[in-house]
Amino acid sequence: MAKPETSPRTYRVSARDKQPLIRFMTDALHADGCRILYCSPPSEAPTRITFETADGERFGIVAYAFLANQRLTKNRPDDEHRLQVKYGSRDGKLHELWQDPYGLYTTLFLGINPEQRFFVGADPVLHSPTKMFISIEFKQEQADAILQTGWHAWERSRKTADAGPIEVLVGGRPERFLDYVRFERDALAEDQGHRQLLAERAGHSPLRPVEASASHPPDLVPSPARLHDLAREFELSQREVMDLIESAPRLKMAVRGWVAEEHLYRQVQGVPDVSECKRITKEGGADIALRFRGAPLTIECKNVLRNTTAAGVARVDFQRTRASKGDPCSRYYSPRDFDVVAACLHAVTERWEFRYVVPTRLAPHQRCPGKLGNNVRLDERWRSDAHRVFSEAAGL
Repeated sequence: MAKPETSPRTYRVSARDKQPLIRFMTDALHADGCRILYCSPPSEAPTRITFETADGERFGIVAYAFLANQRLTKNRPDDEHRLQVKYGSRDGKLHELWQDPYGLYTTLFLGINPEQRFFVGADPVLHSPTKMFISIEFKQEQADAILQTGWHAWERSRKTADAGPIEVLVGGRPERFLDYVRFERDALAEDQGHRQLLAERAGHSPLRPVEASASHPPDLVPSPARLHDLAREFELSQREVMDLIESAPRLKMAVRGWVAEEHLYRQVQGVPDVSECKRITKEGGADIALRFRGAPLTIECKNVLRNTTAAGVARVDFQRTRASKGDPCSRYYSPRDFDVVAACLHAVTERWEFRYVVPTRLAPHQRCPGKLGNNVRLDERWRSDAHRVFSEAAGL
């Protein structure tokens, strides 16, 4: 296994161009009562800033910050804003967006409009690796919402239905920049539905460490006996174990990623005729394996997006984050990859409930033979009755 990079790759950039972006970030932090401890030179990107809040909380950020503006361009909509992602030369290669393996620095991937005084942040995990000399677009209505309310989150419009994964952008005025740093720290590696849920919660009240996770359910706290075993193994108190998980983004990310699957596991265990139910920890495969009346079944767990259709129907962006090199269709699932799909509705209902479907009932992909479409609606084909769907999947 390759050792994690302990520092980001740096690029030489124009100090004159980068200075207004750095000033926006440091001025916003100063205005929030923060003390800047270190800021990397403007001729170097990404920008590294360490600071201490008025409450004594210390942060480090690595900001891949780019200019966001609105410039009339031929054959582009008049109401379009964009941030231009570009460092170095146009080499056509993929560039990793660094994440601190020790969880001390928070990575930001954002555009800043110094003149209109707002920022727009994209998901650094979803965008890594990225090509340079690309643009991320958003509309005037989103810029207006940011300026009017101070904080706004939305799904980025896609040019076509299969133009890559759906992503959620988050924008704010300078007075919300510290909240944005906290948000990106706590939303690390969230699925897009929960990323938007977290962002909307932050819009109503600033995130604080204890209440940050959109998918941190109180009923999944380890039992006293199990917590005692962990504390004894780690030679820490029970409170220190929980505080460690809460304070370390990498630990919390690992726990958070299992939450929906854990709820699914608990629920399907209680379905009549289910036996030998177990979690699958192998990357890239189904999430749960079980036997239903003796027949082996596998289940893939997916989280819905935060936004529903106009008719109130939940949606799933049913595709992998990455495609293999040279095979764009590898991004999409095949009906043979698993026997049942379970969609978790938490990002919409904020309850741990599921809908189930046999993948052969889903629409095929229009351009990738043998693959399933990615633009999935939880319509009448999906059922809350897991027993009925398992019976169909098992051919009973």
